[in-house]
Amino acid sequence: MNESSQGPPRLRTVAGLTGALLLVASCASTPPPTATLQAAEQAISSAEKADAGRYAAAELGEARAKLASANDAVQEEQMILAERLGEQSRAAAELAAARSEAAKAAAVNEEMKRGNEALVEELQRSSGVPR
Repeated sequence: MNESSQGPPRLRTVAGLTGALLLVASCASTPPPTATLQAAEQAISSAEKADAGRYAAAELGEARAKLASANDAVQEEQMILAERLGEQSRAAAELAAARSEAAKAAAVNEEMKRGNEALVEELQRSSGVPR
């Protein structure tokens, strides 16, 4: 009877240790999110080329900060957090690029509108038609 009373606690101990080992192994085996971080870096580079520093500085700054935090998380071996921060960085950089392109398109639109107005005025002047 003495052995049977020790059986369940040993089983629980072994099960507990096995669970802890699996948890440690799963955390240790998570590779760095290299592809995610590279995608974020590329998105930031594209946003910079789109002149996001001028048109979407806040979003570009957020992308850079998230990427820096993601790199810190990799150093601290927090790969899941690094992956999430890398994805957020990429998204912020893509938003910065999109806002920058939209602002530049709006500026071109406005310039074309002013050019059209000038042409209309010139036509009216040369034809003698009053406004």
